[in-house]
Amino acid sequence: MNKDQVAGRVEEAKGKIKEAAGKVTGSEKLKEQGAADQASGKVQATYGDTKEKVKDTIKSGADKL
Repeated sequence: MNKDQVAGRVEEAKGKIKEAAGKVTGSEKLKEQGAADQASGKVQATYGDTKEKVKDTIKSGADKL
């Protein structure tokens, strides 16, 4: 796991908490912020996943040489 994967998943979790808090308190702003945090976290986690896959593919290719 790389830092982008971890940070992205943490951001997603924070967003879920914010969104839930917004629902409980009736705050549309907090719900929207939570949804935005989740989206940005998902993008960062996906970027980290892709980096990891590329690294694994390169390593796998190098091992075959």
